[in-house]
Amino acid sequence: MVSFKTSVFILALHLLEGALSNSLIQLNNNGYEGIVIAIDPDVPEDEALIQQIKDMVTQASPYLFEATEKRFYFKNVNILIPENWKTKPEYVRPKLETYKNADILVAEPNTPGNDEPYTEQIRKCGEKGERIYFTPDFLAGKKLLEYGPQGRAFVHEWAHLRWGVFDEYNNDQKFYLSEGKNKAVKCSGAITGKNVVRKCQGGSCITKTCRPDRVTGQYEEECEFIPDKQQTEEASIMFAQSIDSVVEFCTEQNHNKEAPNMQNQKCNLRSTWEVIRDSEDYKKTTPMNTQPPKPTFSLLQIGQRIVCLVLDKSGSMLTGDRLNRLKQAGQLFLLQTVEQGSWVGMVAFDSAAYVKSELIQIRSSTDRDVLIRSLPTAASGGTSICSGLRSAFTVIKKKYPTDGSEIVLLTDGEDNTISGCFNEVRQSGAIIHTVALGPSAAAELEKLSEMTGGLQTYASDQVQNNGLIDAFGALSSGNGALSQRSIQLESKGWTLQNSQWMNGTVIVDSTVGNDTLFLITWTKQTPQILLWDPSGKKQDGFLVDAQTKMAYLQIPGTAKVGIWHYSLQASSQTLTLTVTSRPSSATLPPVTVTSKMNKDTGKFPSPMIVYANIRQGAVPIVRANVTALIESANGKTINLELLDNGAGADATKNDGVYSRYFTAYDANGRYSLKVWALGGINAARQTVIPQQNGAMYIRGWIENGEIKWNPPRPENNKNDLQGKQVCFSRTSSGGSFVASSVPVAPIPDLFPPCQITDLKAEIQGDKLINLTWTAPGDDYDHGRAHKYIIRISTSILDLRDKFDSSLQVNTADLIPKDANSEEVFVFKPENITFENGTDLFLAVQAVDKVNLKSEISNIARVSLFIPPQAPPETPHPSVPCPDISINTTIPGIHILKIMWKWIGELHLSVGSN
Repeated sequence: MVSFKTSVFILALHLLEGALSNSLIQLNNNGYEGIVIAIDPDVPEDEALIQQIKDMVTQASPYLFEATEKRFYFKNVNILIPENWKTKPEYVRPKLETYKNADILVAEPNTPGNDEPYTEQIRKCGEKGERIYFTPDFLAGKKLLEYGPQGRAFVHEWAHLRWGVFDEYNNDQKFYLSEGKNKAVKCSGAITGKNVVRKCQGGSCITKTCRPDRVTGQYEEECEFIPDKQQTEEASIMFAQSIDSVVEFCTEQNHNKEAPNMQNQKCNLRSTWEVIRDSEDYKKTTPMNTQPPKPTFSLLQIGQRIVCLVLDKSGSMLTGDRLNRLKQAGQLFLLQTVEQGSWVGMVAFDSAAYVKSELIQIRSSTDRDVLIRSLPTAASGGTSICSGLRSAFTVIKKKYPTDGSEIVLLTDGEDNTISGCFNEVRQSGAIIHTVALGPSAAAELEKLSEMTGGLQTYASDQVQNNGLIDAFGALSSGNGALSQRSIQLESKGWTLQNSQWMNGTVIVDSTVGNDTLFLITWTKQTPQILLWDPSGKKQDGFLVDAQTKMAYLQIPGTAKVGIWHYSLQASSQTLTLTVTSRPSSATLPPVTVTSKMNKDTGKFPSPMIVYANIRQGAVPIVRANVTALIESANGKTINLELLDNGAGADATKNDGVYSRYFTAYDANGRYSLKVWALGGINAARQTVIPQQNGAMYIRGWIENGEIKWNPPRPENNKNDLQGKQVCFSRTSSGGSFVASSVPVAPIPDLFPPCQITDLKAEIQGDKLINLTWTAPGDDYDHGRAHKYIIRISTSILDLRDKFDSSLQVNTADLIPKDANSEEVFVFKPENITFENGTDLFLAVQAVDKVNLKSEISNIARVSLFIPPQAPPETPHPSVPCPDISINTTIPGIHILKIMWKWIGELHLSVGSN
C-alpha cells in the first residue's frame, strides 16, 4: 500500500478563475514572500496604479509589524500586470504567478462607487481566506474618510486572508441589549463615540440621539454609532483600523465577547489575537529585535500562453481503450479549450520521449488540425515521465524561456523515478498540470502539480463518467481574458442497450454562445445523433471521425439562446456528450462555476467539505440546483446535493457559495470531482449581498463635538447587469484528491453530527424563548440526528467553557428532523432567574445514534425587556375635545391623531396596548 501524506482537504469552486488558488506565499524569517497582487485585465491602463499598490504595501508593513508584536512584515510582493498594458523593460515574464493563484485582485467595482475592500472567506475560523479585493479608486486614496489609510485597510484584510479571523462590527445588527441597556457592537468596548440617527428629507437633514423602542427596548434600525476622531483606545484592527489610535488586535483581556459579530459567532467568542496566536505562522516565529526592511517589488507582465502536451503512449495505454480516449480528449483541448493565439507543442513518451510537434501558434483551424494529427496513434513500451518532461522543456526553450509555460502531463503507468527530475521541474519555472488515468498511475504524480501550482485531475476507466474529457476541458488559461475562456455547459455519459434512445436538453443562456461545440463519443459503433436548436430547427453537419469514435459540431456565430434538444440512439455501448461555449460578449460577464481542491489529500475519518461558487461577474447566483459527482478509485460514484443555506458546511446563506460535507469514503486512492449546476426559474442574481468580510465603512466622524458625515454607502444597483436571463446549465471539473486510512468495508460510523452554526433566539410572548436553527444530520449534514441537548446560562463564558454542567432544558418532546430542515423549539426557562434586564445565553449540541456529539453550537442570547407602565393621562379641562382617530399600523402602540378645529394647547399621550 502506498503511503500518502495526510491532511483534511477542502474542495472549493471559485469566482472568476478556473480554480481555487494555490497561494505562493511563504513566511521566511518573519517576512512574507511571494505575495501576488494581480491587476484585472478589465482595469484601464494606469501606471500610477502600480505605484499606489507599492505605497499601500510599504505603509502596511510597519503597521503589521507593530500590531503583531514585531513578528510579521511584508518582504516581497509580485505585481501581475495585464497582457493588454504596454510592455516595459522592467516588466518580466511570470514564473508560477498567475491570476488563478493571485492573493489580491485589483478590479473595477461591480457597482460604481462601491469601493469596499473585502476578503472572500468561505471556511472556518482560523482557516485561510481565498482572496482580497481592492478597487483602483480605493488604492488611489479616494476613500480615506470612509475606510482610512490604504495600508491599514490592507492589514485588516490580511488578517482575514492569512489567519482566518472575522470582523468585529455588524452591519445587520449595530446594537444589542445587555442588562437591559443598548450597547454598540464594537471591540474593544473602550472605543468612544455617540449613538445617533440621521434623517434627511427634501435636501435637509437632522441628527438626533437614538431612543429605545418602548416595547422592545432596542434602538431604531437607523441608529448609528459614530466614533470620535480623537481616541486613546488602541484596539481593535478588526473593528475599525481607520481610527488613528487603533494599532492592535483585540486580546483576551479587552475582547468584547458579548457583541453579536462574526468574530464571536465563527470563533467561539475568542479574540482575534487568540486566533492569530494559534496559527502556524505565529508558532514558527519569534519577535524580531530589529526593524524590518522595506518591501521589495517585482513587476511581472502576462505574456502569450505557451503549453506543451506530454502524453503517455506506453503499453498500458492499450488497456480499456485508453489511447483512443486520450485522442478524444486531446481533440477537445486542441479544438476548443486552448485559446486562439496560444503556442502549443506536443511530446509523446514511453521509455523514451518523442517530439510530435514543435511549438505552433494557433491562429486558425488549420493550426489546430495539424496538432490533432500529431496525437499518438500507437502504444507500446515502458513509462519514463522524466524523459517526457525534459523533452517538453527542450521544445519550449527553442522559442521561449520555460518561465510561466505550462505542461499538460497525462500518464496511466507506474514510474518510481519521477523524483529524479523534481529539481529540474522547480528550476524550470513551468506549471505542470497532471492527469492520472486509471488506478495505477504513478503515486508521486501529484507532487509535480503541487510544487508548480498546476491543476491535478484523475480519470477512471469508467467511460460513462467522461472524466478524461472533463480533465482536458478544465485546462483553459488562468491568465487570458474571461471573454476568451472555454466554459463547459454539459458533460454526461450513458451505457445504452437494445437500440435505446438517450434524450436530453442543454441550456444556452445569454451570457454564452460564441464558439459553441457539441462533442459526442462512443465505444463501438457510430450512434444516431439528432440535435435541434431552440426554434426546433434540426442541426446537421456533425463531423464524424469513425476511427477515433467521436463526432462534433461547431455552431457558427453565436448559438441561439434557449433550450437545445438532443437524441442519441445506440445498442450495447457507452456514449458521452460534452458541450462547451465561450462568452457571448466582452462586456457581459458569463455565469461561471469553477472548481479545484485547496487540499489534495484526506485522511479517514476527517470530513471533507465541497464548496461551489456560482457567479455572474461579482454577483452571486442563488437558488440554483447544484450537484457534486464524486468518483472513487473503485469507480463508485456518489451524487451530493450542495446547499447555500448558511448551515453545516456552508458559511454564509445566499452568498452564491454552495457547500456540503462529504463522508462517503469507500476506498484508498484517488477520487475525482465534477459539479453540475442548473439555474431554472427559481435561480436569481442576489442583489442584496450578505455582509462581506472587510474593512468597516465609517458613516461619519465626531470632531470637536461635531458630527461630520461621510457620503452614504452606495447601494447595489439591481440593473447593473445587462439582460435578465438566469436559466443556465454548467459543469465543472473539480480536480482530484487522494484518500488514505480508509478501512475495509463495512466502514465504521465515526462521523458525528455537524456543528449548528445558525442558532437564533428571541423572546416570544410572556417570557417564552423561541429557538430556531438548521437541523444537522447523523453524519455531519447527512441523515438525521438522534437527539438535542440544549443548555442555558446567565454567563456566556460559563456556557462556552462549562457546557456540560450548565442548566439543561427539557427537550423530551423535541424530535430531530432530517438534516437541513428548519428546527423550531419554544420553551419557558425554569430553575433560572429570568426578570427584567436578565441576559440569557443558549447553545445546542446534537447527538447521533451511536452517541457521537457535535461541537457546541454558536451561542445565542436573549435579553428580557419589560416595558415600563405608561403614566395615566391627566385631564385638562381648559382644552376642548378634539376629533380623534386611532392609527394602529404600529403593532403594540396606538398613536392618537388629533384633529384640531382651532388653535389651542396640544396634549398628546402615547400608550402601549
